[in-house]
Amino acid sequence: MKQVTRLLAQFLVKHPVKALPQGVRHEATRAVLNWVGCAIGGSRHDTAKRSLAALSPFSGLREASVLGRAERVDIFQAALLNGTNSHTFDFDDTHIKSVIHPSAPVAAAILALAEHQKVSGEDFIHAFVLGVETECRIGMSINPDHYDKGWHITGTAGVLGAAAAVGRLLRLNEQQMVWALGIAATQACGIRESFGSMTKPLHPGLAARNGLMAALLAKKNLTSAEAGIEGRRGFAAVYSTHFDPDQITKGLGKTWEISSNSYKPYACGVVIHPAIDGCLQLQKQYRLRFEDIVGIHLQVHPLVLELTGNKRPQSGLAGKFSVFHSCAAALWLKAGTEAAYADRLVVLPKITRLRDRVSATVTPGIAEDQVRIRMQLKDGRTLNHFVEHALGSVHCPMSDEDLELKFKAQTKGFLPAQQIQSLIDLCWNAASLKQASQIARAAVPKR
Repeated sequence: MKQVTRLLAQFLVKHPVKALPQGVRHEATRAVLNWVGCAIGGSRHDTAKRSLAALSPFSGLREASVLGRAERVDIFQAALLNGTNSHTFDFDDTHIKSVIHPSAPVAAAILALAEHQKVSGEDFIHAFVLGVETECRIGMSINPDHYDKGWHITGTAGVLGAAAAVGRLLRLNEQQMVWALGIAATQACGIRESFGSMTKPLHPGLAARNGLMAALLAKKNLTSAEAGIEGRRGFAAVYSTHFDPDQITKGLGKTWEISSNSYKPYACGVVIHPAIDGCLQLQKQYRLRFEDIVGIHLQVHPLVLELTGNKRPQSGLAGKFSVFHSCAAALWLKAGTEAAYADRLVVLPKITRLRDRVSATVTPGIAEDQVRIRMQLKDGRTLNHFVEHALGSVHCPMSDEDLELKFKAQTKGFLPAQQIQSLIDLCWNAASLKQASQIARAAVPKR
């Protein structure tokens, strides 16, 4: 077996900051912009309020920001809370090949560190890319068995990405980075049974906090396994029945997984996006009123029913894992934003009646970003539609302008319009900032 952990550590320690291709650098700024908007957007949800109420009394030095809120906490709580809040609405990015939401664990960890010590924008973006590369490659090496078993891969692989990124900013040497990855691996956690509850977004928050702690411990030479990833009882062997080490090492430093990142136009699991996209396209094309629609049948990829087959959700968070509710609510609102997953909409009679008339079958040959829709109308017509690639997928990406509009929609009401625009500009220019902490300071309400 290759010494995967050490090879990865060597890469993380030695990769030159200036060696990042410009396209990769730009994709990283897109991811950071999207993540900051998601973190602010989720900062007033009950998940955020309850987490802060439980943990804030035990905070250490209050030197770090909770994006979107006035409270300050220590860097561990900041990593946890910002990582959690950014995933609460399931509106953050997705790396389809690994099914990881890559930004939350990594960005939350390194932004917290940047409020404790000086971190230049260039180093921040570089570390962010390295962290994303680490978690996505590790995720691909154990998938799909790992995810199928019930592990939430954003939490389990995300902690290694966070440790790698923080370790780079702490300037760990090769041996320390090996230990950091080992310490992170032993803290990997997150089970899919939690999906639809407040615990699901906690997973990337825990990954951010634990990854930050792993790198800080390694900096002080706390030892760990030499083969934390590939060892006989290491991360891969324990968490998956299949492990392909080449997914971690092949092309390392030459190809970049962040280039395959995708961003969500709809606030739910990415496998639902084709169905929402297709329903909204039909509604717009035929100028349909909500009451014109009497039934919808979907032909979908297997993951749609496995992950989002909840026919009768009872809360907004559970609604994010219901393709049936998502279609009905999107047609009611003519949008798939977080408003579609308010608790009151999940039980609204008009929506539940149409939801009960949405059906879905798994169809061979349908890709994850595709769907076939048959929509029945009150006047007797049947409309058929095929979505080749859903908006937000790698093949039909959101533009920079789309991401800005999404950011503004999520942060409206949290910050003044002028402050929102200044924050957007900071994110786009993150790599040239003297201190990355400027982003954190600009993402909280003025006192």
